[in-house]
Amino acid sequence: MSKYSFKRLIEPGQRLMPGVIICVTIALATTFIADHYGGPTLLYALLFGMTLHFLTEEGRCLAGVEFTSRTILRLGVALLGVRITLDEVAALGIGPIFMVIAGVTLTIAVGALLARILGLSRDMGLLTGGSVAICGASAALALSAVMPRHETHERNTIMTVVAVTTLSTVAMIVYPLIVSMLGLSDSDAGIFLGGTIHDVAQVVGAGYMISEDAGAVATLVKLLRVAMLVPAVIVFIFLFRKNRAEGSSGKVPMLPGFLVAFVVIVLINSLGWIPTMAAELATDLSRWCLVAAIAGLGIKTSFQKLAVVGWKPVILMVAETVFLLVFVMACIYFGIGGL
Repeated sequence: MSKYSFKRLIEPGQRLMPGVIICVTIALATTFIADHYGGPTLLYALLFGMTLHFLTEEGRCLAGVEFTSRTILRLGVALLGVRITLDEVAALGIGPIFMVIAGVTLTIAVGALLARILGLSRDMGLLTGGSVAICGASAALALSAVMPRHETHERNTIMTVVAVTTLSTVAMIVYPLIVSMLGLSDSDAGIFLGGTIHDVAQVVGAGYMISEDAGAVATLVKLLRVAMLVPAVIVFIFLFRKNRAEGSSGKVPMLPGFLVAFVVIVLINSLGWIPTMAAELATDLSRWCLVAAIAGLGIKTSFQKLAVVGWKPVILMVAETVFLLVFVMACIYFGIGGL
């Protein structure tokens, strides 16, 4: 291989490396803090990243930050499929499955409606509704990846991630108290927690605060919500098809590769072809990818621009969270979501 060819081969890596290293360093630091002192890793990564926004003002780090916040993000979302098997979904029975499908659909629809009432864009309503309904920050990042890009796109994504992560952390503390006050059984407690709390980690934490059985049920119900990410992304692609037809800068891919990878991984995992150790490694890698990606998004966002958004998106997401809470409680009360 000639010296010129070798240089062309390594040039992309050299161009991306500074930004990628910064995002990975933030991921390492925030994971250490979260593991040793508690708190939401994604929120820490986002805030740390935002303090380094000045790095986007000079070109050396920008390419790597862009790569991390897009390509590495999509890898992390694809690897979420290793957490799910079709047998686990089927074992829940028709009640929780119906509850999850209806809950996700209605919450996204309510989000779009409330956004219009509050004077916000439809995009904001759909993005926040999807993040609340499915799996918090991970869903916000995945759905954002297939939505058209415009001047407020990344700001909306960051705002959604901040709000949904905060709400999920609050829910992890408050919802087990609600379970105790209502005297729910372990099974109903698991359905309630898995059907309402936004992020997977907070669902697991809240479920196992109650009992082992409640934790197991909560995790399964939550993973069923994660599985809804596939049809949600497909619907979003259909909703924004005009952007593809117009060929604008907000162009959306017909069928994103990360979505195909997610489905393939779920199918392979369902067949039992992924060894336990490999599944654990893939889960850890997915987590690292998402943390690094959110750090990249944070670096690209300034506090000044975020402040322009105001309180309306926060009100919107609180309303969506309350709606999902009431819906799941109604399903449990009327026996619709029971195992």
